[in-house]
Amino acid sequence: MVVQTELSEAEIDRVFHALATATRRDILRRTVEREQSVSVLARDYDMSFAAVQKHVAVLEEARLIVKRAEGRERLVRANPEMIARARALLARYEELWRARIARLDNLLAEAPASDNAGPREGD
Repeated sequence: MVVQTELSEAEIDRVFHALATATRRDILRRTVEREQSVSVLARDYDMSFAAVQKHVAVLEEARLIVKRAEGRERLVRANPEMIARARALLARYEELWRARIARLDNLLAEAPASDNAGPREGD
């Protein structure tokens, strides 16, 4: 299976918005481990069922999770393809910052060392 890694700007915005709260990150973590019903997820949070449903909807809109009906239950599982795409995006940002830090390190290494021996003549 080929995983498409490029995300549109709108997709990037939705992913970062979805991951911006601890509750949604925790829901994603739990659904990576195993598929769970929204009601089971909701039991572990100090908020209403409707509030958890809204968090799930944000994750679903970002396509980080997939929701399906089984009878009266709504089951939620992580979407590994979108997680891989988000991970690839973050890896590109990491590469960018590592390259910038390396260039800064090189500039600092090339800069003349300051004289910390005390005041200079004439000071």
